[in-house]
Amino acid sequence: MLSFLKKSNAPQGPRSLYDQLGGEPAVRAIAERFYDIMETDPRAADLLALHPQPLDTIRQKFFEFLSGWFGGPALFEEKYGHPRLRARHLPFQIDIKMRDQWLLCMYQVLEEKVNDSLLKMQLRQQFTALAHHMINSD
Repeated sequence: MLSFLKKSNAPQGPRSLYDQLGGEPAVRAIAERFYDIMETDPRAADLLALHPQPLDTIRQKFFEFLSGWFGGPALFEEKYGHPRLRARHLPFQIDIKMRDQWLLCMYQVLEEKVNDSLLKMQLRQQFTALAHHMINSD
């Protein structure tokens, strides 16, 4: 066999969060479960009220966003351009209460869907920072 055709034993770069989570099925499950929680947990009622009904379109957009945010296919960017999350959310009043309701849903998803404790902690930190960044009102 020619040497350039041999499989390399060189270490590969770090796996993306997308791959660590389990790829498309796992990321889709995270997005779906997030909105399931939002729809059913009365503690997230104010957050749910901000979202257009039915939630089918926003569920898909969230999956597409998470795909790229986790290092997988940049589905959201391909369809809509750069996420510019803060700018896209400026029409909505996002205060500490909304942030906390969003994190309530996301933390529950992570507890249910992410088994690796280190990965779960890393995602909690990243989502917490993201949620803080989205606050646009007192």
